[in-house]
Amino acid sequence: MTPALELAQVQVGRDGRPVLQDVSLQAQAGEVVGVVGANGAGKTTLLRAALGLVRLDGGHARLAGADVHSLSELQRAARAAYLPQERHLGWNLPAWRIASLGAHHRPPAEARARAFEALARVGLEGLEPRGVLEMSGGERARVLLARLLVAQAPLLIADEPAAGLDPDAQLLALDLLREEATRGAAVVLTLHDLGLAARACDRILVLHQGRVLADAPPRDALSRKALAAAFNLDGELQHTAAGPVLVATRRSR
Repeated sequence: MTPALELAQVQVGRDGRPVLQDVSLQAQAGEVVGVVGANGAGKTTLLRAALGLVRLDGGHARLAGADVHSLSELQRAARAAYLPQERHLGWNLPAWRIASLGAHHRPPAEARARAFEALARVGLEGLEPRGVLEMSGGERARVLLARLLVAQAPLLIADEPAAGLDPDAQLLALDLLREEATRGAAVVLTLHDLGLAARACDRILVLHQGRVLADAPPRDALSRKALAAAFNLDGELQHTAAGPVLVATRRSR
């Protein structure tokens, strides 16, 4: 089966220094793949490389088998939807209009209907007409998550989808992304919370200084060795009745 996303030996540099070095990643339909690493490890750059938003110095990025740089913007939008880490909104548009932008390529009536449905899924039913600048930060984050869901794309890429959300809303966001994988989408996301990553993801790619340190199911990817190398932590991932829990302390340097 052709992967929804394929990165092969991708290299990206910035200001004369390497940001990604020979990074490879595949995401298949129905799979949730987490990308984790310390600040500056290259997580956001990896997502942007997948979408053709940064120039590659080596390797290739493919969406559904097509080189991302050979695709038009509309063709990319049909293959992948993106939730960036930046949550800034400059205009006080109604929540439903912001959410409907995820389906800008669809007829207006369909985009509006999708927006109302997605806003209900993220817990904002009844707030569809409210201006986004009149909302709390957490509510705005939900609106942008709804915009991602509205796209109904075969690949969903989310940079820190749990950021700015209360704990219950974080779990809701990750559960919704799992639902999208169940319907057949491939989901690739970054998370800072390693416990959440272990709970939400089928597979975790650990980045360290722009290189892939591990790419495996959570228990194997977040091994003691990986935690020490990538996060300077002594500890382990423990599995409890409530789900995976990271038990760790900071290592002395």
